[in-house]
Formats: sequence, C-alpha cells, structure tokens
Amino acid sequence: MKAFRVTREFPLALRLLLINQFGIDIGFYILVPLLAAYLGRDLGMSAALVGLVLGIRNLGQQGLFLLGGSAADRLGPRTVIIAGCALRTLGFSLFAFGSTLPVVCAASVLNGLAAGLFYPSARAYVALAPGVRKAEAFALLNVYATIGSLIGLVLGSVLYLTDFRIWAVAGAGVFALLTVGQAMVLPDGQPVPANRGSVLGDWLEVFGNRRFLLFSFATTGMFTVENQLCLLLPEGARQASGWDGAAGVLLGLGAVANLFQLPITRALERHGGGPRWVGPGLVVMGLSFLPPLLICAAGAPNGAREIAPRMVIMILGSLLLFFGTMVAHPAVLEMIPRFGRESLAGTYFGLFYVFAGLTAAGGNAVVGWSMDTAKRTGLPWLPWVCCTGFGLSSALAVAVLYRMRALPDRPGAQVVEGTVISPGLPAAAAAESGQEAMGGWDTARLPGPGRAADDADRPPRSSRPPR
Repeated sequence: MKAFRVTREFPLALRLLLINQFGIDIGFYILVPLLAAYLGRDLGMSAALVGLVLGIRNLGQQGLFLLGGSAADRLGPRTVIIAGCALRTLGFSLFAFGSTLPVVCAASVLNGLAAGLFYPSARAYVALAPGVRKAEAFALLNVYATIGSLIGLVLGSVLYLTDFRIWAVAGAGVFALLTVGQAMVLPDGQPVPANRGSVLGDWLEVFGNRRFLLFSFATTGMFTVENQLCLLLPEGARQASGWDGAAGVLLGLGAVANLFQLPITRALERHGGGPRWVGPGLVVMGLSFLPPLLICAAGAPNGAREIAPRMVIMILGSLLLFFGTMVAHPAVLEMIPRFGRESLAGTYFGLFYVFAGLTAAGGNAVVGWSMDTAKRTGLPWLPWVCCTGFGLSSALAVAVLYRMRALPDRPGAQVVEGTVISPGLPAAAAAESGQEAMGGWDTARLPGPGRAADDADRPPRSSRPPR
C-alpha cells in the first residue's frame, strides 16, 4: 500500500494522471475479451470481421504513437492528454450505441487514436514536470498501469457473459469525468518556441539518433517477454492445473506483487539507478521462464497433490517476471527523453512505443509459433526456452550499450561530445576514455544526452519524504 500513500505526495495533476492511466488500462483489458464476444455473439459478425475490427484498433494505436508524441511536443502534453481522454469517451460511446460495421470500425479507430495520443503525451508530461522525482513517478505509472491491466483482465473474464454495452456506457461516463477533471486540474506547460522547425525535421532528428534507435531495438525483448502474461503463462498455468481460471491466480498475485514497485525503485535509486539496472532486470525477466521447464513435459495433473507443486512453480516464474519488469521498466522510461532534446520528449516516447508495439506483435507471433510447434513435435520446452532467449538476448544488448557508454547517464553529470563524465574527472581524460569506450563511434552522429540540466530541480535524495 506504500505506493498509494506516496501517490498523495505528488501534485494533484500527476495524481489525476495516474488515475487516468489506471482507468485506461482497466477499460482496455475489459474491452478486449468482451469486445470479441460482443461482435460475434450479439452483432453476429464473422470471425474475419471481428479480427478486422480488432486489427483496426491495434493498427490505429501503434501507427499513431509517433503522431501523438509529436502533437505533445507541439501543442503541449496537457492538450493531447485531454484530447486522448475525450476521444476514448467518444469511442466507448460508439461501441455502446452502434451496431453496424462502419460505426464499430469508427469506434475502434477512435479508441486506437486515444491510446496513441495518451501514452506518449502522459510520459512526456511526467518527464517535463518540474519538481517531480522522475524515477518514482514512472514507477507509479507502472504500478497503476499494471494493476489496471490485471484488474481489467480478471473483470473481463468474469463479465464475459454480461452485456457489453452496459460496460461501454460505464466506461464512457468514467472517461468523460476524467476528461473534465484533467481540463480543470492539469496546468498549462511552458509555451513551445515558434521557430522550432518542422515535424518532419523533428522525426528525422529522432530517427537519426543512433543511440536511441539501438536502445529501442535492444529493449524489444522486454515487451515480448512482458506480453507472455497474456499468452504463454496463462496456457502454462492451465496445463499445470487443468483449470481454465488458473491464469487469474497468476494475475492476482502479480497485482499484489506490483504494490512493491516503489520500494524496489527507491532501493535501486540508492544504488545508482537508471541505466545500471535495465540489463539485470531483463536477465531476471528471461530467467523467469526456466522454472516452468520443470513441469512443462508433465501430463495432466492427478489431484491436488500434483496441482499444488505445479502451481507453485508457475507462480514462482510469474513473480520473477513481475520483479524483473519492476526493475527494468521504470528505468527504461526514465532514460528515453534523455537521448535528445527536452522539447522532443513526446516524439521520443512516441517512436519508442511504435517499436515496442511492433516488436511485441512480432515476438508474440514467434512465441505462438513455438507453442504450436511444441504441440506438433512433442517439444514442450520450446516456447519457454524461446522466451528465455528473448529476455537474455535483450539483456546482453543493453549491457553492451551500457559498457560502451551509449546510454544517457543520470541528470547533473557533465556532458562532453556525447560522453557522460563523472564529477571530478578531467574533461579531456573523460572525453578520451569515452571515445575508447564507444569503440571509435562517430560521436557527432551520437548526440550526447540533451538533458544534462533536466531534473535540475529534483530535490536532493536526503530531502525526499521519509519512508
């Protein structure tokens, strides 16, 4: 419960943003299981049309992350956050009252657009918020998003046979209230400079940042592995217990474990924080798929004596996955805007989420293929080893970037030609060592952290609220 107590220490605007994140994830994960049933059962759509509607929503979301991030940079995160919440209200309303294919497709597009606007702008708002402890703020975003998604999945499973339209109306009402609340509470940000160039120029600058692109590709395994909470782990729990609802046990315990996000983040902050812990977190995420190897070849369980130890193993694996995510995810989000100019924070987040969505979809396809191949060839260990490979290869890539000093350091460090310099190290020596560590890379093509002064208003650690 410490996360909820600490939430009260943040400004009202950020608290409302966290509540919005919580509501969005609940609504989305209720929507996914209920929407497919509603379209097929109540509206009589074929499986192909149901897939089309769901695909439109996903395509709209992934394709608009970059536009949402650019809009946040141009118009300010506040405006885009409010617009995203308002569009979600409209999208849920169309789902509730529309029954034709064009209306349902329009609702899917609006919900995808809402997510594409909200996610990068909300992260940019946190990154630019003055006087806010960034690592803890991103950790809380992770807490509220994870708990919201888990509650949504559980509720979606429970409410599977209920009337989808009732929940769509309720969701629209909640988002309407959040839209009004954010318009009243979120403060206006600083005005955007008029002579900042074109959107295309911003995109070219971000796409030209090789350090950022390498980091984005290096962390792709994190999202693939994280998505197995909805694919491989539920299937493993069902096989281990013989019970279709076993996945709810893993998700429920994950929601409880996620309440420890803030103490974990604070402990990591006391030991360096930032880039240092992304690789270890990914290692834990990859290793979390090894315990199920002990039982994946076992047959159907025979009574509680076999079910209990198998479920303990599955719970151990899922808790390791949650722990690794709690270590790596906030640190990744905190680093993203430091790869470039502060005024492009939204664009950096937007492009990062485009990569995340595309690679998660591709990774899920690979994991799904490995699951089908395992059933066909009698190799039940294949999908678990596949996920371990995703996690460990991602951890290795991040570790290489960290050793090459290609990752932005914490705010307040000096910066010389793209090299982070420890306080007290002579500039010339640090620049020389940085060139060697970067392996001769062209530092002119690898811009240094553009946010050396970012978080300059961060209070010293000794002045943080008492735990």
